[in-house]
Amino acid sequence: MRVVHVLILTLLMSLSSLAQVENPFAGAAAMLPASREEHAAAASSRLTLEDAQAAALASNPEIHLAVRRVAIAEARQPAAGALDDPTLMYRGWGIPLNSPYDFSQAQNMFMIGQNFPGPGKRALRSQVAGADITIAKAQLEAAKRDVTARVRTAFYALLRNNEELRIHDQQVGLARQAMEAARIKYTVGRVPQQDVLKAQVALTRLVDRLVTLETDGAMARATLNTLMGRDPGTPMEAVGEYAVPARLPSLVELEKTALENRPELVAASLTVQQGETRTRLAEKAYTPDYSVSGGYMLMPAGSMNRNTYSAELSMTLPWLNRRRHDAEIAEARTNTAARQADYDNQRAMVFQQIQESLIRAKAARKLVDLYQKTLRPQAEATLKATAAAYQADRTDFLNLLDSQNMSLDVDISYFRALTDFESRMAELERAVGAPIVTPEVKQ
Repeated sequence: MRVVHVLILTLLMSLSSLAQVENPFAGAAAMLPASREEHAAAASSRLTLEDAQAAALASNPEIHLAVRRVAIAEARQPAAGALDDPTLMYRGWGIPLNSPYDFSQAQNMFMIGQNFPGPGKRALRSQVAGADITIAKAQLEAAKRDVTARVRTAFYALLRNNEELRIHDQQVGLARQAMEAARIKYTVGRVPQQDVLKAQVALTRLVDRLVTLETDGAMARATLNTLMGRDPGTPMEAVGEYAVPARLPSLVELEKTALENRPELVAASLTVQQGETRTRLAEKAYTPDYSVSGGYMLMPAGSMNRNTYSAELSMTLPWLNRRRHDAEIAEARTNTAARQADYDNQRAMVFQQIQESLIRAKAARKLVDLYQKTLRPQAEATLKATAAAYQADRTDFLNLLDSQNMSLDVDISYFRALTDFESRMAELERAVGAPIVTPEVKQ
């Protein structure tokens, strides 16, 4: 009888112990979403890369500022080549001091005058102002290129986050299966309790990983919303595919494209041309300016001809002020040389950016190929083999966890490599100043 009591007591203790480990990850499981749809529940709109870039071009504040600067330059041009305001003059000559208000005894002159710059000056001033417009438009294009590159980087960061959440959900499912397998094996005494505890730790680490992923997604979403001119907290989900070009253009091709399309180089070249125009305008200082005026003159009472007219023509004598004008010409030529040096410097820096961006893009493309063709298949095969071995009691739970973690790390690294490649391509397109069109391979 005592033996029966001992057996019953032992059974009750075993059941109590099983109850304690029946669901040891309940707290962690409650913090994990059941499926990927729960991650996207807050995303009220689905956005492609083309939609994001179009929205940024239409609503980005930096682009709006550049547009206003173009409008300012356009508004300034008409005034640059306009004439000075005409003048209206009254002149009273010979008014008697003893009759200061007796204008009938004075020569009353009413004149209208106009100043005329020397030939060619107005046209050159208009050219300088027109160059300001073209430079402002090039700067606007530079702002658009910069914003679209940043939108592309932020978009693919958000898209990568979606893929990481999908992989995370897969890992949660695997962890739950492993937990259930460990619990069953522990129930029948095939594995020690530490396997169940290890499964619990693995599931809890996925909760920690989920917090990081959700934070990264919120940051990428806020950046993308800001670039599109929207409230940073606006819900949205990025949809699209990764596309890796079959080949990248050569350095010579990219440099040629940059010389034709890079907005900063176009603007720098225009400033050189503007400097040359300013130099010609400074040299025009030796061309005299003219002033023409004419008017009506009322002579004093008693004069033979009381109604007369007057005409005046005057001109500047710039040859008598050579020191000033020579200094202005020298300054304009020096300024043009400085602008040419700035263009050469920017050209060298752009070529350096292209070279560095191309190197990074090639390296990122190699990593994508490595993960896609080698590491991912190896990690998936290893995980499947380890899971089958654990089910057949040919390996321990620690090896299963290691295989799961390795598969998770490889998948996440793969999508990070894809995102890094897209970022490098955005940098390369920004350095070139134009989209890079090449045959693509969908990932």
